[in-house]
Amino acid sequence: MTTFRPKYITFDCYGTLTNFQMAEAARDLYGEELDEPRMAEFIKNFAAYRLDEILGDWKPYAEVVHNSLERTCKRNGVTFRNEAARMIYERVPTWGPHSDVPAGLAKVAKEIPLVILSNAMNSQIMSNVEKLGAPFHAVYTAEQAQSYKPRFKGFEYMLDMLGCGPEDVLHCSSSFRYDLMSAHDLGIKNKVWVNRGHEPANPYYGYVEIPDISGLPGVVGL
Repeated sequence: MTTFRPKYITFDCYGTLTNFQMAEAARDLYGEELDEPRMAEFIKNFAAYRLDEILGDWKPYAEVVHNSLERTCKRNGVTFRNEAARMIYERVPTWGPHSDVPAGLAKVAKEIPLVILSNAMNSQIMSNVEKLGAPFHAVYTAEQAQSYKPRFKGFEYMLDMLGCGPEDVLHCSSSFRYDLMSAHDLGIKNKVWVNRGHEPANPYYGYVEIPDISGLPGVVGL
């Protein structure tokens, strides 16, 4: 795999490239109401409910954030506020990349087209992409596909739009649950796991592990 040169390198955006700051946003809004053990539980629940909210039919991401925050508040015994959900949603386009991302991406982009498949709204994503420091061949969103990862439809939409098959891409993500498990099931054999500490290793799914995007050029022999 170290010498595999894909037609495209496809990426998850939030968490993998963009520094995903939902936990920080939750802490800013609810930190004064919860002690540290309860705050940690709140953040854990918020992440779980966001995943649960996207497993059904597509809906705008503002609804995903609103519903998951409301369910988290109920479970953790704190008052839900509509304006808190709106504030978290509106923060998303302001987030920038992890520090390792721009240089690593720029090196690879000179040789291989880069593509994003993101659980984002069209109105959100380009603000984040513009901060990544490298050109992208294409950016596909859950809104375009009418489906969120880890459901297969978004991956299938991306491959159809690119006019290629699973064998032609290298998919790169920091998440097994959102990306790498689905990519595996769809026949994408060439995968990179960016170990940002979000999830434990799971070798069953077959991937090259890198600590950050600075390691990506070496995976494709650059």
